[in-house]
Amino acid sequence: MTTIPDIQACARGLYINGQWQPAHGGRVIDVVDPSTEMVLASVPDATLEDASSAVEAAASSAEGWRNTAPRKRSEILRRCFELMVERAEMLAMLISMENGKALRDARGEVAYAAEFFRWNAEEAVRITGEFGTAPAGTNRIIVDYQPIGICLLITPWNFPAAMATRKIAPALAAGCTIILKPASETPLTAFALAAIYEEAGVPPGVVNVITTTAPGPLTAAILADPRVRKLSFTGSTSVGRALLAEASKHVISCAMELGGNAPFIVFDDADLNAALDGAMIAKMRNAGEACTAANRIYVQSGIHDAFVAGLAGRMQALKIGAGYDAATDCGPMITKKAVDKIDRLVADAVKRGAQVVCGGQIPNERGFFYQPTVLTEVPRDADMASEEIFGPVAPVSRFETEDEVIARANDTEYGLAAYIYTGDVGRGLRFAGKVEAGMIGLNRGLVSDPAAPFGGVKQSGLGREGGQHHGIAEFMEAKYIAASF
Repeated sequence: MTTIPDIQACARGLYINGQWQPAHGGRVIDVVDPSTEMVLASVPDATLEDASSAVEAAASSAEGWRNTAPRKRSEILRRCFELMVERAEMLAMLISMENGKALRDARGEVAYAAEFFRWNAEEAVRITGEFGTAPAGTNRIIVDYQPIGICLLITPWNFPAAMATRKIAPALAAGCTIILKPASETPLTAFALAAIYEEAGVPPGVVNVITTTAPGPLTAAILADPRVRKLSFTGSTSVGRALLAEASKHVISCAMELGGNAPFIVFDDADLNAALDGAMIAKMRNAGEACTAANRIYVQSGIHDAFVAGLAGRMQALKIGAGYDAATDCGPMITKKAVDKIDRLVADAVKRGAQVVCGGQIPNERGFFYQPTVLTEVPRDADMASEEIFGPVAPVSRFETEDEVIARANDTEYGLAAYIYTGDVGRGLRFAGKVEAGMIGLNRGLVSDPAAPFGGVKQSGLGREGGQHHGIAEFMEAKYIAASF
């Protein structure tokens, strides 16, 4: 049964030190439903003074949370998971309303987001140190792992629940206090989750949430405070570079999950239907608005035509509509600007010789929609070969040899995810070793898992989120003690 969220309850104010409050100056940010272009609600537009208050709250609660027993922290995180599962339908509807994604995808996101709390609840009680003898035999080597300190977490609009919990859960498990700055396009989910954390027992000041239309100045002010010791960002590579430069002024530890340009490679010996199923997941999850989305599809000549026909048939069958309509397969893009970018990339590819198999148009209706699109014969100099499409466009290119496709797959500054389909597992593993990417889907169109390290190489980022210890390790410092007894 669909649960309609209380939008106004999600827009009560900034969440600082356990209190809901307006922004200083009273300015607000309108949150727009991309399916209708109507304003859903307005949230506070934080100022530098609000940012300072958030840092003070995180600092005042730091010692208490750091000294909270791991078992207690674990139980609070577990309760966050349970509450998210209980309210999954409400959260999914809220995500669909402010983000536009199909309700099916929103439900999947909530389940994925909640898992970060369950996983890190289990890991919170397993943070251990090291003890050994120095090789010279002169002393003992003790390594203790301690919370890194106050963390600034900056998350994007495309997964407003999962991108937040993927950072918040390990930070809390490690014993850190945080300031979350969600995207101004999708703040309601972040505020709804903040209420859940409070109900689960997270003490005041441990989690603070602020929204702003001036992220540059606020981020700079927060990072300039010497008590802030960690920056974790998910977003574009261009913004990531600017944040790294700002953080370098204060020598702040950074974790960066940046842009992608994922190749999706299908060899002749692949199972055609499995490859098509995987392509639809890798390309069309969240309507293509994902950093792990298949951005360049390479299909070997022997299977190329059958793959294109199958892909076009599946894309044409997708129903476009409001995200919160249960019948919708492909919801709107986040903004008109996003639609205009997709249209520009398609027009550029066609101008350079690409052929439109299906789609390729902006529907003549209200909302930020773009037709699910398949292109073939996309040349290597097309803009979409080097830029993230971030939309429902599948550009397919033909290849002949393994050497040819590995060169094309690696011909990018990015290295987040890649997908390989082949009936030869040996070749798949060998080829996976050659692809310059932090994550590989081998005969699988989905790689994200809270139990696995998520992150990229090259210009796709620094560090990892999730995994057996990687996620928590990002929020801890190793302290070495040389001890003589």
